[in-house]
Amino acid sequence: MQKKHRKKCYIWLITIITMFFTLYLGAGYYFYQVAFVPGHKSFLKKHKALSKSDPLYKEKLWYLNSKKQQYSIKSADNKFQLVANYLPASSKSFKTVVILHGYMGNKDKMGQYAALFHQLGYNVLLPDARSHGASQGNFIGYGWPERNDVKKWSQYIIKKQGSNSKIVIFGLSMGAATAMMTSGEKLPTQVKAIIEDCGYTSIEDELNYEANKLYKLPAMVEVPIVKLLSLSVKIKYGYFLSEGNCIKQLEKNHRPFLFIHGEKDKFVPMYMVYKNYRACRGPKELWVTKNAAHAESFPKHPKIYKNKIAQFLNKYV
Repeated sequence: MQKKHRKKCYIWLITIITMFFTLYLGAGYYFYQVAFVPGHKSFLKKHKALSKSDPLYKEKLWYLNSKKQQYSIKSADNKFQLVANYLPASSKSFKTVVILHGYMGNKDKMGQYAALFHQLGYNVLLPDARSHGASQGNFIGYGWPERNDVKKWSQYIIKKQGSNSKIVIFGLSMGAATAMMTSGEKLPTQVKAIIEDCGYTSIEDELNYEANKLYKLPAMVEVPIVKLLSLSVKIKYGYFLSEGNCIKQLEKNHRPFLFIHGEKDKFVPMYMVYKNYRACRGPKELWVTKNAAHAESFPKHPKIYKNKIAQFLNKYV
């Protein structure tokens, strides 16, 4: 009787373990598709048609009507063709800003930021990140592989414009995380300053936060799934998600840095900007914008936003 009882217990235990393993694999596959495979994402806001009621209507209209040059390079790992729009300054300038868009965005959704920097006398380069817009790719890296692409774009600018180039990197949301991750690399001396708006602390932190916020997953489910995703990324793309860490990269950065974050950001929680700010080793400034949600600091405070960036850049570039 005892042997039969033990056998039944083993069968039940194996069945339960198999069920949980299957459940985690299925959930892992689902979240991999949602998080890392380019395509429509139901949790993102739909892009609105341009309206005169938009506080940044003039900036966006200027970008739509502006004449753009198209640049192209190979990604840092030579796997993909990357595309960018380039708008020269109104008068000859050695100052260039590289503007990095957010998750499932593209260069043309950053027109208002292009207008801002162009008004400040900058040449403007707007790359499509790998797997976004017109650039090739089949995987969203959340800033980690993309950081090397940004470095390559910087080198491309120097090659085009010469050693007198003065480069600023600006990023929004995932682009902000990319900018922070780029900051820890050995960059050309021509990269003078970096600005990030609403970037997360690390890939794992953001995925854990979103798994809890969007899907209400308890920690006992959420953490193993993110670790499973990390293992999948390591097998397919060569790095663990834990490597994509803005804090560790900022600890190696000594360039001037401006941090911007909306106090009502529910997509990248505000506590993350304080962690990033504390980690940065270079001259730094922090501006938390009142009543602004995720990526809404500029439309909420257009005049102050422009002035803050202008004052920061006048100190260091």
